[in-house]
Amino acid sequence: MDATLALLGDTGYARLTVEAIASRAGVGKQTIYRWWERGKPAVVLDAMAENVASNPVALPDTGNLEADLRVVIRATVAEFADPKLSATTRALTVETMVDDELAGQVRDRLLRPHLHAVRRRLVVARDAGQVRAEADLDHAVESIFGPIFHRWLLRTGPLTDEYADGLLEHVMAALRPGSA
Repeated sequence: MDATLALLGDTGYARLTVEAIASRAGVGKQTIYRWWERGKPAVVLDAMAENVASNPVALPDTGNLEADLRVVIRATVAEFADPKLSATTRALTVETMVDDELAGQVRDRLLRPHLHAVRRRLVVARDAGQVRAEADLDHAVESIFGPIFHRWLLRTGPLTDEYADGLLEHVMAALRPGSA
């Protein structure tokens, strides 16, 4: 896993090979394929998922939902705007388009921990009266991340702090107590 993450940082996903992973890890290529039959995408997924699992997603909770979400949304936008990180995410996304099993694993192991962390923060905010009681929190989470993924995937505009702040304002307008 360490070898895979290091190589991703050095070469990026497109130039990453199972041979290079095996060499860096000090094992034979056959060892990689024995454990990861689907090759490079499966190894990369496991390395990224292990990284997520060893660094549990925790959102800030300053008591100010808008400030806390601003940190999360800006960080997400910055990650997608980073060419090196984005290249790996984009390549893995392409792999998920043709492999339903991989898509499910990416969703469950990489994406869901982040979505659930945001939902938990929204529950705390709702309990504190910062979110309307009847707000659909699952829709709220989708309303935060869906536009970011759309803009990133289709390259419809820049991913900037200004974009993140505008998105946050739209989401908060729908969540604030008293909003329709």
